[in-house]
Amino acid sequence: MSAESYRVVQWTTGNVGKSSVKALLAHPGLELVGCYAWSPDKAGKDVGELAGLDPVGVTATDDVKALLALEPDCVVYNPMWIDVAELEQILASGANVVTTASFITGHNLDAGRARLEEAARRGGSTLFGSGVSPGFAQLLAIVAANACDRVDKVTIAEQADTTFYDSPATERPVGFGTAIDDPALEGMAEKGTAVFAEAVRLLADSLGTELDEIRCVAEYAQTTEDLDLGSWTIEKGCVAGVFVSWQGIVAGRTVVDVNVRWRKGQTLDPDWKLDGDGWKITVDGRPTVNMNVGFLPPPDFVGETIADFMVLGHIMTAMPPIHAIPAVVQARAGLVTYTDLPLTLPRGILSAR
Repeated sequence: MSAESYRVVQWTTGNVGKSSVKALLAHPGLELVGCYAWSPDKAGKDVGELAGLDPVGVTATDDVKALLALEPDCVVYNPMWIDVAELEQILASGANVVTTASFITGHNLDAGRARLEEAARRGGSTLFGSGVSPGFAQLLAIVAANACDRVDKVTIAEQADTTFYDSPATERPVGFGTAIDDPALEGMAEKGTAVFAEAVRLLADSLGTELDEIRCVAEYAQTTEDLDLGSWTIEKGCVAGVFVSWQGIVAGRTVVDVNVRWRKGQTLDPDWKLDGDGWKITVDGRPTVNMNVGFLPPPDFVGETIADFMVLGHIMTAMPPIHAIPAVVQARAGLVTYTDLPLTLPRGILSAR
């Protein structure tokens, strides 16, 4: 263990949580001291077993009081969605939190945001949210804008063929699988991707500007044939393509645009063409900075199934909050974003190869 070490509790062991567990166990500056078991069948099991590893001597439990009594420096909170009451309890105990649970600024929580602020104030603790997108993508754009003496607009355009991304629980809410003429479709993408509005706020804050409005524009494309996705099927005439643009407006001008274009299958109408998977980050200004970001497996990667490759996405989601732990532990109490922290550093992960 390094001279500067942080005691950490892992909260849930779903797909992202498993990657978090593996990273925490491997990190010389982090000590995994406890784990919250979301489902009863996981309580009492060794965390290593839950993450697909050998036993590590840490037992998962659903006893929240017992976990908080461990007085962790930080909780790595990886549920799919925020539970405000649960987070209130954690923050009020004095434990800091880093999370991937669709949280960047907390403005989508409405009154829940103020409750979390108050709990953090009582506990003297800090809450930080990130992930890969939104989260890490915005950090890259902020870094890119540091090369400019004038910024006119920041755009992050994400595109991906998600045919093999099998997650109906997160994809149905944005419109996938809904009939293209279903009146309920209008507004689904906006509601299902609302966390991207928080990403727009983050970028605007990094530029020191107040937005007049945050606007959402959505488009959908349908499949012309039934699309078998493994665990579910998108029927002919239903949505298999979603485009959402979240725009930050100042004086009638779009100054921030965070957009995503996701498609499934080869029978899309209209047939959106993608230029690879990843992000195109553009900072229009003086100078204009362009950044194309893609992701590849490492040379030693061994993967045979789609699930194997999806693990890479889980790692990219899990790691930005974990790298932020030292900065979050030392930050002021309250809700913070990348604009409140020093540059987070990838310490402790250099391979010995």
